Amino acid sequence: MRDTSTVRRLLAVGLVLTAGVATGPAAALARPSTPAAGTAGLGDRLFPMLGNGGYDVQNYDLRLNYPEKDPSQAVTGDVSITAVATQALSRFNLDFAGRGPARVDVDGKPARFTRDGEELVITPRVALKAGRGFTVTVKGFSATPEQPDPEALYGFTVTPDGTALISQPAAAHRLFPSNDHPSDKAGFTVTTDVPSGWIGVASGVATGTRSGHGRVVSTFRQRQPMATELLQVAAGDFVVRDRAPVGRVRVRDVVPRRLATQHLPKFEAEREQIRWMEQLAGPYPFDVYGSLTIDVAANTALETQTLSVYDATFTALPPANLEPTMAHELSHQWFGNSVAPAEWSDIWLNEGHATWYELLWADRIGAVEENTGSATREALFKRIYALSDSWRAEAGPVARPKSAEELADLFNINVYFGGALALYALQQKIGPVAFQRLQREWATVYRGESASTDDFIALASRSTGRDLKPFLTSWLYGTVTPPMPGHPDWAPAQNPAQLKGLRLTK
Repeated sequence: MRDTSTVRRLLAVGLVLTAGVATGPAAALARPSTPAAGTAGLGDRLFPMLGNGGYDVQNYDLRLNYPEKDPSQAVTGDVSITAVATQALSRFNLDFAGRGPARVDVDGKPARFTRDGEELVITPRVALKAGRGFTVTVKGFSATPEQPDPEALYGFTVTPDGTALISQPAAAHRLFPSNDHPSDKAGFTVTTDVPSGWIGVASGVATGTRSGHGRVVSTFRQRQPMATELLQVAAGDFVVRDRAPVGRVRVRDVVPRRLATQHLPKFEAEREQIRWMEQLAGPYPFDVYGSLTIDVAANTALETQTLSVYDATFTALPPANLEPTMAHELSHQWFGNSVAPAEWSDIWLNEGHATWYELLWADRIGAVEENTGSATREALFKRIYALSDSWRAEAGPVARPKSAEELADLFNINVYFGGALALYALQQKIGPVAFQRLQREWATVYRGESASTDDFIALASRSTGRDLKPFLTSWLYGTVTPPMPGHPDWAPAQNPAQLKGLRLTK
C-alpha cells in the first residue's frame, strides 16, 4: 500500500495539523538534527532550480491589489504561507521573480531576507525544527504583467481587458513568492482588490465580495490541493456568468464584458462534457469548473485549475474544433491537476491523457477527420505510430523529454500524441474494460497528490494483476517504439517527412 502523503506522515509522528492541509513533496521528514539551509531547487531533471527543499507548503493566502483600471500596471501583494519543515532549517528559499518585498515575517516575527536571482532567501530569527509547522508572511512585493508574446504566451500576462495567468510550467513565481514546483501542492485562498468597474476572479469557489470606497474586494478558496503553476487569477473588465450546476459541480464562465454576447455561447458544451468525463474517469475532483477567455491570439489553451483559459485563437474556432480542445482542458482537471506530475519529465501523464480524451470527444461528435486528417482514431494512431521513432529521436522518449530550454521542447508533440499512443498500446494490451478501470483508479488513488510515471506503471500492474513494467517501460522510456499489440503490420515510416503534421493542444 502506498503511503506518501504528508498528512499521514505527520499524523504518524503525533503532529496535529489544521483541516484542509495538502500533500507535498515525496521526501520524508528528516530526523531532528543540526539546522541547515533548505536547498535552492528540488533537483527536477528539467528544472533543477525550480521549487525549494526543506519544507512542505500546506496553504497559500494570497492578497493582490490592482490600483487602477490599467492592464499594464504593477500589482502589489502580500502572501502568507503555512508550511511544515521537513528538516531542521536554519534558512529556506521561496521562488520569486518580482520586486521587493518590503518585509518578511516567520511566525509573526521579522526575519532577515536577501534576493539571489529568482530566489528569496529567508533566515528566521529562530531555526525551525524538523516536523514543525510554521507561517512565513511576505509583505509588499510587486509584479508587473508582461505584454503577450504571440509565439509563446506565458506568465503574468496583459490582455486588452485586464490580466491573466499562464504559468505552466514555471512562471507563477513571476507574480508571487512560492514553492513553484508541482510536487508541492497546497490549498489556496486568493483575494483580489480592484477598482469599481473591474472584477477579480481566481481558481476555486467565490467565498465573498464586498464593495466600497470605489473598490471591489473578492475572495476565492481552492480547498483541494493545487500546484502553483495551475493557479488562475484574472482581473479586469470581465463578467462572470453562472450556468446550471452539474450535480454538485458549480459551473461558471468568465469573459471580457465587451465580448460576452459573442463568447458565452461557445462554452455551452461544458456541462455535457463534465457528465461525460465523470462517467469515464470518476467524480469531478473539485467544486467548480468553467472557462476564461482572453482576447489575445497566441494559440494558447491551458488547464488552470477549475478555470481553463482559452485565447482568441480557440474562441474563433467552430464547435467541431473547439469542443475537442475543451474536452482536453477539462480532462486535465483529473489528469494533471488533481493528479499532478511528480516532476516535469512526467508531463506525458498530463498531456497524453488529455489528448486521449480530446480524441474520444472528437470521435463522439464525428469530428476526428476534421481535427486530425485521419478518418478514425485507429487510423490516426497508425499514423502516430509511423512517426513515433522520429519523434523519440528528436524530442526524447515519451516520459523523458530531452530538454525544457524552450516551451516547445517540454510541450513537444511526443508527450501529447506519443503519450496517447502509449495509452492506446496499453489498452490493446489489457483490453478496454481493464484500461478504463485503471483510468478511474489512477484518478482516485492519487487524487490530490503528485505522482510519477513509475507510480503509473506500478498501479497498472496492481490493477491488472500482471507485470506490466517491462511493457510500459519500453513504451514510455524506450528510444525505439515497441511493436503495437494487435497490429503486427504497423511499422515506422521510412520517410516521416512525407507524413503531414498533427495539430496539438497545450
